[in-house]
Amino acid sequence: MALAAGDMTTPVGVWRIVDDTGDAKALITVAEQDGEYVGSLTKSLGRRDALERRCTACTDWRKDRKLQGLQIIRGLRRDVQRDEYTGGKILDPDSGHEYGCQMKVVDDGRKLEVRGYFGISWLGRTQTWIREP
Repeated sequence: MALAAGDMTTPVGVWRIVDDTGDAKALITVAEQDGEYVGSLTKSLGRRDALERRCTACTDWRKDRKLQGLQIIRGLRRDVQRDEYTGGKILDPDSGHEYGCQMKVVDDGRKLEVRGYFGISWLGRTQTWIREP
């Protein structure tokens, strides 16, 4: 059974991606499906061509699919001992590369720390996403 979107202790919900300059780039919807957390690009922000963009650099089943609605996060599972979500993958649709992914809900559920990494988690970077009301 999926957790309610109003549960602020899980990553389930809509998140605003903000880049290093502070500009909002996209909205991502995270959902729980049979214990696995997945995320899809809900909306690109700040681009006039957002609805037409496709994942031309992807090499898997997402090749040439529209970015809007595209699953970019998959395979995350809750690690109860560490209070994190680990073991997943995150797609960079601009490059087509998929990276390891882990996330942690912080700031009383208002923020989500999303870490993408290559190989091992310390070879990566963390973005903080903001929960949409």
